[in-house]
Amino acid sequence: MFLIACSRREVRILFEKILIISVFTLIIHSVETLSYAVRLAGVRTGKLALSLSLFNMIVIIARLAYTIQAPLTASLVDAAKVTMNLALLEDQFRMILGSATLGSLFGMLLLPTFVALFARVILQFELAGSVPQLIRNVATIQHVQHAKAHVRFPRWEMLSRIRFGGIPKRLLLTNMFITGIYTVGILAALYASLLAPEYQSTAQMSSGFINGLATVLLVLYVDPKVALLTEQVMEGKEDRGSIDRMVGVLMISRTVGTLLAQLLLVPAAFVIVQLSKLFV
Repeated sequence: MFLIACSRREVRILFEKILIISVFTLIIHSVETLSYAVRLAGVRTGKLALSLSLFNMIVIIARLAYTIQAPLTASLVDAAKVTMNLALLEDQFRMILGSATLGSLFGMLLLPTFVALFARVILQFELAGSVPQLIRNVATIQHVQHAKAHVRFPRWEMLSRIRFGGIPKRLLLTNMFITGIYTVGILAALYASLLAPEYQSTAQMSSGFINGLATVLLVLYVDPKVALLTEQVMEGKEDRGSIDRMVGVLMISRTVGTLLAQLLLVPAAFVIVQLSKLFV
């Protein structure tokens, strides 16, 4: 009914806005998924410290991109306030969450290529000595053309080597739930602001707390496990295949986490509303 009441121009603008947000979300989650490739490249090149520096830079850029995405998504809520069409807004948010899942899957498909590319970037980083100089060195036509030689397509053998045995199930579940919370945080807060307009500001500001909490939990419970295994591989205490398996199952659990976000959207919004009441 809402779409019928709108003019064609309004519908087109709304569709373009959702498409932009969805593409933005897809890119963010692809980048975050591909950040795992940096660790693998660090192990293969033996330049772990440099790879961790590059890894942290990529993660920070992805986190910053979320702050850019938030105002775009908030504009959907502003449009929904006019009609109070919660069903339409929920559908829009689920499309955005779906793009997060697609982004994670896309990142998994690109993993072999980016492991090879990041291995080369790490070596270039060592020569350049700084990120600005690195960008100047690799941003040339010659390097871009040479990047084609590093394209790798996923093979079935890669999937067949993934084993869940020996990897703590608690780690996978923790990674899944943290990803779900992190993925749905901003959307749930915005949805809550429409459910309870009287607590709009409190609900919207809670998104920063939710994402910050998810990031802290990730640093406390997931990253140390991966770092420990990485060090053991570098010291020869574990075979290289173990870190490949770890990264593989973490990427899978991360993708499942984006699917879990679909289930968390509405319940999380109601929880935020209740918490907002406590602060007012």
